Amino acid sequence: MIRSERCVFALVVCLLAAAPAFAQQRPLVTEDPEVVGAGMVLLEGGFDYAHEVVYPASGLKGNLLRVPTLGVSFGLSSIAELQIDGGIYNGLKITQTGVGPAPLAGQLDFTGDTTHDVEDIVIATKIRVASEGASRPAMALRFATKLPNASNESGLGLDTTDFHAQFLLGKTTRSVRIVGNIGLGILGDPTRGDNQNDVLDFGASVARAVRQGLEVVGEVNGRISTRGGTPPAGTEDRGLVRFGGRFTKGTVRIDAGILLGMTSRDPGIGFTAGATYVFKGFDIK
Repeated sequence: MIRSERCVFALVVCLLAAAPAFAQQRPLVTEDPEVVGAGMVLLEGGFDYAHEVVYPASGLKGNLLRVPTLGVSFGLSSIAELQIDGGIYNGLKITQTGVGPAPLAGQLDFTGDTTHDVEDIVIATKIRVASEGASRPAMALRFATKLPNASNESGLGLDTTDFHAQFLLGKTTRSVRIVGNIGLGILGDPTRGDNQNDVLDFGASVARAVRQGLEVVGEVNGRISTRGGTPPAGTEDRGLVRFGGRFTKGTVRIDAGILLGMTSRDPGIGFTAGATYVFKGFDIK
């Protein structure tokens, strides 16, 4: 279950945080309905460290380092963009095994108390369907597919393909940028090829400028299983509270943030930092 007290904490942080933020990205994961722009390319990279993460399918628990996390977005038009996100190295320092149902524990293939793998790649398309008006938020649709690059032998992957469809909203009111996401995720069952679990995706973020180029940001983002009873391992409720800051100068932005888990499977605490660079990549004919 999602920890309601952390949801309340995050909302308080967001409301206290509150400036205009163009197409919110790092350190947030809640998607802004604004797109990067026709012919523009957005590159982002960084690292995440999470303390005491649980992998219910493999039964592993430990401290996770993801480095580098990478993302690139291509502005296909003034209203559409293509996104590709992934990472090169996920390393888990194992503190406990046999946690949860662990149906894939018998497939683990590594030695010692560490395991590593690549990040699953996510390919997505975002289409803005309405621009922001005086009394109307910007609106967009986003469709994303997660590819099974991380293996279940490492304990860090599920070898399943997932699909997500989300509706995005964003509105700037005076100095406050508020963004919301809601949608459906279809997650494959790692123990059966003919089974799935549908989840409710959610996200809400706020950004506020505290001085020229400097923003304070916060969000709640995660998913809730819609299945009655016990969901398939690896498709359970998940949620993270993020709060931090980012500094933009010209076409470069640096960021840092703190992560707080909202379920017993999420990290008790974590950290993230990175950078984003936007440039003109090609012409749209």
